[in-house]
Amino acid sequence: MIGFLVWAINNLISLYILLIVIWCLLSWFPGASQSALGDFLNRLVYPYLSVFERIIPPLGGVSFSPVVAVFVLWLVQRGVQMLGTIL
Repeated sequence: MIGFLVWAINNLISLYILLIVIWCLLSWFPGASQSALGDFLNRLVYPYLSVFERIIPPLGGVSFSPVVAVFVLWLVQRGVQMLGTIL
């Protein structure tokens, strides 16, 4: 049971990281963030990223908050994996 929970949480975090990457890539194309996919991703990803945008200001017009957000998710993912090996 614990193994399944660790597997499920690990895959959900990986999926969310992928959604953040796609959200970032959509920002490179004009009008893509206003599409149905862009709106859907914005509703899923932006609430989490906004926490980091308040802490990390953009440098030269480039926001590094998605990088930090993905790194934090990666750390959580590793913590869940370590906890799964202990339990």
